[in-house]
Amino acid sequence: MSSALQARHRWTYSDLVALPDDQLRHELIDGEHFVSPSPATTHQEISKRLFLALNAHVERHRLGEVLYAPFDIKLSAYTVLVPDLVFFTTARFADVVNEKHAVAAPDLVVEILSPGTRRRDLGRKRAVYDRDGAREYWIVDPDARSITVLRRPRADAGLTDVTVHALAGDDALESPLFPGLKLRLRDVFRSARDRAPARR
Repeated sequence: MSSALQARHRWTYSDLVALPDDQLRHELIDGEHFVSPSPATTHQEISKRLFLALNAHVERHRLGEVLYAPFDIKLSAYTVLVPDLVFFTTARFADVVNEKHAVAAPDLVVEILSPGTRRRDLGRKRAVYDRDGAREYWIVDPDARSITVLRRPRADAGLTDVTVHALAGDDALESPLFPGLKLRLRDVFRSARDRAPARR
């Protein structure tokens, strides 16, 4: 939801820093303020599985850094995003990440859809990641149990190479950012509830 304060002025990064810590996710898109509630259990399970799989591969092959929310991507004074997961190559991490935040788009951005963020993740945030140079954008849909991968086919192109990977097809996601990794969707979307006995 948008903050009511956005009607009075264009929000900046300084405004965000001045907010009290309320455990919510605050983002800016071109000066408009958005607040997202804490994510649901399924969202967190998926985020954990993705992070563990990506981080293990990245550390094993010394490819860079995988970070999870909350971590600010400050693209300008008026656009500050907090993706669910990000990946920076070693060189890019050294160039654009400081002690507080990143000052440019990651190589990979992962957003996990939820009812409160779905429209923004598919629309305005996708446009920002495209505009600001992310090499890949993964849109994870817990309801459809699918991951849509948007990729730049070349450096001077937008995020125009689109592939949808679905659990129903027993798909495995592969990316040039992570050579040798096959991320099986059945592992990503496996829930703790699938293994635990039902509680009465």
